[in-house]
Amino acid sequence: MRLVIQRVSEASVKIDGKIKSQIEQGLLILIGVAENDSSEDIDWLVKKVINLRIFDDENGVMNKSIDDINGDIIVVSQFTLMASCKKGNRPSYIKAAKHEISIPLYEEFCKKMSGALGKEIGTGIFGADMKVSLTNDGPVTICIDTKNKE
Repeated sequence: MRLVIQRVSEASVKIDGKIKSQIEQGLLILIGVAENDSSEDIDWLVKKVINLRIFDDENGVMNKSIDDINGDIIVVSQFTLMASCKKGNRPSYIKAAKHEISIPLYEEFCKKMSGALGKEIGTGIFGADMKVSLTNDGPVTICIDTKNKE
């Protein structure tokens, strides 16, 4: 499983011109699911994200978590995070999980992230044509891959 986590001052997801989710200060998380990902990967990622200290404290040092600032989260599925560009110029998505694997894992990730945050999170719609807008704060962007836990 791969995440791209962006610290934002605002973010939104539109589908068919209508806002599906919108937040102010918090995190926009893009998630890519691979064929061999599991609930164990989700548990590790949720704990990691909730405890990431990437928000400024009173001294301007990144020392606070999303929980510490009472921030919000939007999670958007993005299979293109699983792209391989090793051969040629057209990315291959063969490592991306099929819908029957990725949808339940995406939904589980969102549910567990909401539970860990203690409030509802925003989402997109799996497989929809989404327009994601954000103001990256910092900019701060963190990439996490469960295949690189060590």
